[in-house]
Amino acid sequence: MSEGSPARIGEQDRPRWSAADLLTAIRLPLAVAFPLASGPELRFAILLAAAGSDLLDGTVARRYGASRLGAVLDPIADKLFMASAFGVVAFSGQLAWWEVAAALIRDIVATIAFAVTAIRGRPSAIPARPGGKAVTIGQVLTLVAFLLESSLLRPLAWATAGAGLYAIWDYTRVSSRERRALGS
Repeated sequence: MSEGSPARIGEQDRPRWSAADLLTAIRLPLAVAFPLASGPELRFAILLAAAGSDLLDGTVARRYGASRLGAVLDPIADKLFMASAFGVVAFSGQLAWWEVAAALIRDIVATIAFAVTAIRGRPSAIPARPGGKAVTIGQVLTLVAFLLESSLLRPLAWATAGAGLYAIWDYTRVSSRERRALGS
């Protein structure tokens, strides 16, 4: 491994911003645009852009290096976009509020857990795990089903909730050994 590779760079040497952060930051205006969009076609394009930026930002961070800001910005952008998009689903009446909350259970619990660690003065993050990735995929597929007015909307929402419960269990199981200080 070379001296300048991302894995060897000390925390103080990490840049404030990176290319991955720009991809992540794209989700912030998309979170505002989704509920304001005039129809399902535009919302579908916004969803694709958000999902694409989420997929690419991690790849770019691993390849070209991550910043301290990325560890904070990425989960915030993810949760804001999903909350915004699922807010549209909730207001549509196609899912009950508790079904929307179930589809977002992993995000709700993760936000509360982060707030608790931040209040305690030890904000930390756990690296992405397969269960969390499955939840994100489920959330995107649920939103696609909503936009397409598919009969799969409710089953996908509940499958996402199930994946969310698994992800919560999995994160809890590994949290003591995989927790890292925020931004590291």
